[in-house]
Amino acid sequence: MDIADIREMTDGQIHERIGELREELFRLRIRAGMMQLENPRLPRQIKQDIARMKTVIRQRELQTETTAEVSQ
Repeated sequence: MDIADIREMTDGQIHERIGELREELFRLRIRAGMMQLENPRLPRQIKQDIARMKTVIRQRELQTETTAEVSQ
């Protein structure tokens, strides 16, 4: 998933997508344990997507904190 696509999403959508990706990652770990993965890089890509989403959320939090401090 591209970072530009993530930035277009709302916080609620990002949190929902993170939950979906975590469930998918769990299923992939089970399949990996049974050696049934077609693409062994897929778990790593999912982890990276989750990290990107968390980064965008944190950037938004810091931006609102900075805006609140400037307003005071």
